[in-house]
Amino acid sequence: MKQQLKIYFTSDTHGHIFPVNYAANRPEASGLLNMAAQIEKDGNTLVLDGGDSLQGTPLVQYYLEHRPDWPTHPVAAAFNAMGLDCFTLGNHDFNFGYEALEDFLSAMKGECLCANVEDLGGRLPLRPWTVRTLANGLRVGITGIVTDFVNIWEQPQNLEKLRITDAFEAARAAREALRPLCDVCVCIYHGGFEEDLTSGQLLSDSGENVACRIARELDFDLLLTGHQHMAVEGVELAGTYAVQPPANAGVCLLVEGSRENGKSAFASRFLPAGETHSAQPYESLLGLEQTVQHWLDQPIGALEEPILPEQKLDAALHGSRVAAIFNQVQLDATGADVSCTSLGNEPVGLAASVTMRNVTAAYLFANTMVVMEVTEEVIRRCLERCASYFELENGQPKVSAAFLQPKVEHYNYDFFAGLDYTFDLTRPVGQRVVHLTRLDGSPLGPGPLRLCTSNYRATGTGGYEVLRDCPVLWRGSTEMPDMVARYIREHSPVGKLENARFRVIW
Repeated sequence: MKQQLKIYFTSDTHGHIFPVNYAANRPEASGLLNMAAQIEKDGNTLVLDGGDSLQGTPLVQYYLEHRPDWPTHPVAAAFNAMGLDCFTLGNHDFNFGYEALEDFLSAMKGECLCANVEDLGGRLPLRPWTVRTLANGLRVGITGIVTDFVNIWEQPQNLEKLRITDAFEAARAAREALRPLCDVCVCIYHGGFEEDLTSGQLLSDSGENVACRIARELDFDLLLTGHQHMAVEGVELAGTYAVQPPANAGVCLLVEGSRENGKSAFASRFLPAGETHSAQPYESLLGLEQTVQHWLDQPIGALEEPILPEQKLDAALHGSRVAAIFNQVQLDATGADVSCTSLGNEPVGLAASVTMRNVTAAYLFANTMVVMEVTEEVIRRCLERCASYFELENGQPKVSAAFLQPKVEHYNYDFFAGLDYTFDLTRPVGQRVVHLTRLDGSPLGPGPLRLCTSNYRATGTGGYEVLRDCPVLWRGSTEMPDMVARYIREHSPVGKLENARFRVIW
């Protein structure tokens, strides 16, 4: 007898609940509320999510900072409206600490499955796996795991009551437990593919992403991945069917499967979020949304002249005025000798009259500041990583494929302040920094320097492993968007900042 199943899978929705582009303040055919309206659920249907739900939009940022004022958790309300059955955690879901995570999980009706998260505080409703029996009798075993690089990226205070264990080993243990209990075995993995899905070429052996290894060494029938934000509609990997939706709740994946004579078969397609939503929970969340829109449109200061959206390659070659402001915020707040910052994947600018909407669109993440003790050699190695962002084609610079595949990572190119430095792109990668001094022309050494960066970069992620072992002198607790807003308010109108001298030659 053939038994059918249907799975709606989302991942990396990053707080996109309402169908609105917060940066541009215009409606969009996206968001969890729109997505909920597309889901047709019966007794043979499961709705699953792959994590990274709590970070990414001003609405969720505002809610998390004003939780006592709003009785309904907006992200949980949206997922509950979708009929979410099971979900796992993403690395960004740990960004706001144990209590915020508890608040979220307690409001969710679906089961949180995270086999490699141990709750030392004893208050989180976490399970390693579950078995759901569908109306047709099909037993579907489901586990969830999150990339164990949470241990590298996350601020220590946010993990004091949690232990994140090895993702692959947790997946193996869950699969062994599920094997005798289910007909179809599903792994929701908040992690990505470490190999090129066409050529099989190894992209990274860091251990951040191990989806290909899971498919090859563990006999899951279905592997639902996330984290990389790649659009993988469906691929066979060593007998396992694997998918990955892109980010920000624009589409979900509809996976349709069958089981007959002991064998499973799957097909999948992207399902757009659409342009409609139900009255609830839209209307119950509307007060929060309207408050956020009002907050975003409040003027906080001014620039002497607007900054037009800076194209990625042009900013990397010639410098970024937006990044210069972020670096100045960090230098002023910490008194560090050197600062570095990065920008998101999309070109950003700032209007002459600056609102909180402008700031949150330009600085996308809930990062805080970290001051580290570094040497000239550390700075040089970080700059060499930045210089690897470029490659030459017919004598002209372009963005290196290493920053575009398998995931677009413009945010791993850093802009430095407090330095005078030059890249020569005609030289081999690793030997491109041909000039490096302090801004006043004096040598960096011989003593140590104080570098201010984000808590994300301070972990050494993004190719900056040299920072991982540098002593931490100070950690801030205020998120950067708030620090930027405060700086603009106090220094308005902000003129053009000259806190670095930077040249690229080729």
